[in-house]
Amino acid sequence: MPPALSLGFSPCPNDTFIFHALISGQIPLRHFSLLPPVLADVETLNGWARDARLEVTKLSFHAFGHVRDEYRLLASGSALGRGCGPLLVGHPGLRLDSLAGETIAVPGLTTTAAMLLTLCLPQCQKIMVMPFDQILPALVAGTIGAGVIIHESRFTYQRHGLRMLIDLGAWWEETTTLPIPLGGIVARRSLGDEVIVELEMAIRQSLQAAFRDPLASRPYIRFHAQETEDQVIDDHIALYVNDHSLALGEEGRAAVNEFLIRGQDAGLFPVGPLLP
Repeated sequence: MPPALSLGFSPCPNDTFIFHALISGQIPLRHFSLLPPVLADVETLNGWARDARLEVTKLSFHAFGHVRDEYRLLASGSALGRGCGPLLVGHPGLRLDSLAGETIAVPGLTTTAAMLLTLCLPQCQKIMVMPFDQILPALVAGTIGAGVIIHESRFTYQRHGLRMLIDLGAWWEETTTLPIPLGGIVARRSLGDEVIVELEMAIRQSLQAAFRDPLASRPYIRFHAQETEDQVIDDHIALYVNDHSLALGEEGRAAVNEFLIRGQDAGLFPVGPLLP
């Protein structure tokens, strides 16, 4: 009997769009099967990866810097791109030069969002960890001064009277000329090449099926999404799912390696192997 692998990914539309065909049994598998997936926010998945809890999981590239010896990045399923990075937002009147004294919420200490904030604005030391879907409500309530938002919040923050202080993804792109590496799918190295190669192919086929029939996964996506409006879901998928999701490619590997090198240099995680 082929092994049944544990799988975790986020409830966000980009992940549910990518994985729907695979977890609904539309993609034939030979060397493994999949247990029912666990859907959790990205920082929970990051923590589980540190504990090697799941065999296949989505995680932030910041978290990947901590687990490179245990997990291998798959060539398919990643979220990289341009114009899709985390945004630092706050109330009108708040200025970047006054942020050092403000409490800033991030969606997890090992998220890409937190790492970009540290690299871009190292003077910001008053950091509060908060689930990503609670950052906008906390800003509206005035319990935090600013917050780094991701996922669907990028499309809705202006409805709450908030303004963008800096686009952290744009800062990365201007600094490096590379797309911003947000998150990827990793598998335990101990699974072996045969299983890992099939995993990469199965995820790629699942995404190709989603591209062929985008509406087939819509009920599944909407069931798990924070924002259920079709336009928000469509914008989310268009922003985070692209050719790098099908295959990381040369530019994608360069972006991930640059991210890992900068994280190492900043002392955010140990020196480890880069992508070949």
